[in-house]
Amino acid sequence: MRKLPPLASLRAFEAAARHLSFERAAAELGVTPTAISHQMRILEEVCGQALFRRRPRPLALTSAGEQLFPVLRNGLDGFAAAIASLQRDTEHRPLRVTTPSAFASQWLVPRLPQWQETHPSIPLEVIGTNAVLDLRAGGADVAIRYAQSMPTECVAHEIFRDSYGPVCSPALLAKGKGIRRAVDLLQYPLIHFDWLRPGPDTPNWRRWLATARLVEPDLPEATEIWDLSFREELHAIDAVIAGQGVAICSDVVVGRHLKSGALVEAHDLSLPGYGFYVVYLRDHARKQVIEAFADWIHSVI
Repeated sequence: MRKLPPLASLRAFEAAARHLSFERAAAELGVTPTAISHQMRILEEVCGQALFRRRPRPLALTSAGEQLFPVLRNGLDGFAAAIASLQRDTEHRPLRVTTPSAFASQWLVPRLPQWQETHPSIPLEVIGTNAVLDLRAGGADVAIRYAQSMPTECVAHEIFRDSYGPVCSPALLAKGKGIRRAVDLLQYPLIHFDWLRPGPDTPNWRRWLATARLVEPDLPEATEIWDLSFREELHAIDAVIAGQGVAICSDVVVGRHLKSGALVEAHDLSLPGYGFYVVYLRDHARKQVIEAFADWIHSVI
């Protein structure tokens, strides 16, 4: 085990020896000259001999001080260089962003050219996963969480909230008799996808049909009324775009397809969804970069 003097006394000695002045050393370190003198007494007691000649003025190093100074100076310079190198590596490595898979694919990735245009020196590493990565364990630098309420474990900013309604390809509607009532949807295949943590408020076909039944009591009751089911939301969206049926989808996730006309709303009844939040650690070393990313997310909504 290394036996070292207090680091404060080593820093004070290095500054005083470099300036040959307690006053200038105190100014550099943001302390008083008296504090520097106190630290020198501590270090000299540890070393067992004087490190400075204080009389007559000006201040000068003793032979012991001249022996210690270059070793300590070079050590502190080495520490500073190593820290600066690590900081440069941190600044240039990609910002790791974790986000739900469907949001990454359908919303974030199509907008990445705008990020590259406005922040060309900050590469992104997008981790599309429905698993909740632990930011404190270093799984990612910043997360886009999808939740009913504001996450409380870190700093969080709401981006937007979504809603869910039936969507389909316009080509599919052209094959049917048209949709005026919820029951008319049953002439088409209904597409379902799994939710990782389903609950009574999950905006899926079961809940949508139950809500529609309040207006249309003659709507058939069925617990498994869908015709095509997928484990992944992205696969369900692909099937809907391909004209294979109607699905209950997030207006945020499929927003660009609705805007382009690749998908249309099949019925005007919608269910409230959840919120999308930018989440990060308050004391993260790249906080400024993360906040720039959060500001950019808000700017491209």
